[in-house]
Amino acid sequence: MTRCVDYHDTLIERLKDHEYAVEYLNAALEESLNGDEESQQLFLNALRNVAEGQGSMSCLAQRARIRRESLYRMLSKKGNPELRSLASLLQAMGFGLQVR
Repeated sequence: MTRCVDYHDTLIERLKDHEYAVEYLNAALEESLNGDEESQQLFLNALRNVAEGQGSMSCLAQRARIRRESLYRMLSKKGNPELRSLASLLQAMGFGLQVR
């Protein structure tokens, strides 16, 4: 009998790899530029997944110098992070932000 594997758990495990997370975020960002509402939420969802792959939200919030509650709110489905907060979060996770 074939064993079922939860996709989300597998994704979070793979996102612990920095290079995989970079490619994942870049693909989500590119797709989010399509302009429709669903694709615009894609990058925030990807960021939420990568943050989950980083481990403790409390530790991540501390590294980003963001209150834990603010981090959860920022990464929520209705989140709308300010550029300053987004940049702090990306830097705390070991990523940067650039335009190509």
